[in-house]
Amino acid sequence: MTEVELDSDAVRLAIDEHVATVTLDAPETRNALTMEVTAGVREALDSLPDEARCVVFRGSEGAFCAGGDVNAMMQLQSGALSLPDAVDHIIDDTADCVRRVYECDLPTVAAIDGAAVGAGGALAIACDIQLLHEEAHIGFGFRRVGLAVDSGLSYLLPRHVGQNVAMELVYTGELLGPERALELGVVNRVAGADEFEAELDELTARIAGGPTKALTASKRLLRRQDDSIEAAIEHEATAQAVIFETEDHAEGVESFMERREPEFEGR
Repeated sequence: MTEVELDSDAVRLAIDEHVATVTLDAPETRNALTMEVTAGVREALDSLPDEARCVVFRGSEGAFCAGGDVNAMMQLQSGALSLPDAVDHIIDDTADCVRRVYECDLPTVAAIDGAAVGAGGALAIACDIQLLHEEAHIGFGFRRVGLAVDSGLSYLLPRHVGQNVAMELVYTGELLGPERALELGVVNRVAGADEFEAELDELTARIAGGPTKALTASKRLLRRQDDSIEAAIEHEATAQAVIFETEDHAEGVESFMERREPEFEGR
């Protein structure tokens, strides 16, 4: 694994076998989305190496992300931070970080091996796939600090689990363990302590070893939310016309005819 140098001290970026790993590394706040962390995530996304074909987001030292910047909220309450500055950071800055993760062109995986709550839960479901550790939790308890949802959650959560489930999770602030999170479709997979890293490696290796241009096109198509099948088919045809000319498509057809596994290069 090769570390990619960043200016940020709160986020780390590494690349290994075409898998880029963005690690939130602010254990003193349990990797909350402070100004330093959000800036670091944006820097990491801007610094993804050309060879990256899949991006993993995870936290350090037993937490995924403890949510928004509670210290900034306390400064607002004490008068040390003005309301406009609080909105700029607590709302706009945090939401921009989550949006950037959601809009990442490459396939993304949230490796949730610790608590992912509030804005941290939003960051997790902004990824394409969620792998949850059997001892971890995820929740959207903005009500716990007397706030409405933010960080793009009003857009992300209903599309992720459906309107009625999203309403229940927000109204109750329920902290979901693995079984409940899997049942509601909040996460894709759950893994035990002994299998978590191996399952993450297997999942990301399969994604990174796929036809990258085709997968990124599929990601854009699935995210479009077209209002008719006719519109969806039209957009699919436009994308497919480009993918037909990729090297990976040629390899896929050739390997299929030769009855062997394809060896995609991401081109």
